[in-house]
Amino acid sequence: MTDFPKLCLIVARTRNGVIGRDGDMPWRLSSDLKRFKSLTSGKPVIMGRKTWDSLPRKPLPNRPNLVVSRNPDLSLPSAWLCSSLNSAVSMARSMAIRAGDEEIFVIGGAGLYEHALPVSDRLYVTEVCADIKGDTYFPEIDEAAWTEQKSERIPSGEKDDYETIFRILDRKAR
Repeated sequence: MTDFPKLCLIVARTRNGVIGRDGDMPWRLSSDLKRFKSLTSGKPVIMGRKTWDSLPRKPLPNRPNLVVSRNPDLSLPSAWLCSSLNSAVSMARSMAIRAGDEEIFVIGGAGLYEHALPVSDRLYVTEVCADIKGDTYFPEIDEAAWTEQKSERIPSGEKDDYETIFRILDRKAR
């Protein structure tokens, strides 16, 4: 079926596909950040250089951080530098196999999502129930290629600016 461990994309996006604005997420969703931490903790995470730059704390703790960049001279003392998505996925899978993990994650940005979506096995999607202006977008998901495993509505609240729907999608057999 698919290579083991599974290549997973994890993203929070608005109804209009926005995932970012001015190098940040244009919302505050505490429950989503907790879910992100719970799902990715201990597992390799792959990100682009701009996503790395946007992190308030580097590296993301308790998980191997792999950064994809075309700049071979980029200095990342607390992360692994990879020249392509393919090399990052290969390295992350090796790390995950050694650790006994079943998943590796692509956590952004838009360019990596675009390249990883066609070859990914699972999507963890937080749908932000709003149309928000932004400058960074997640590629369109072909719903016919995926089977929804879970859908959970989370209301807005004191620490969540918007109502969200958390979804888990597994790729249908190709």
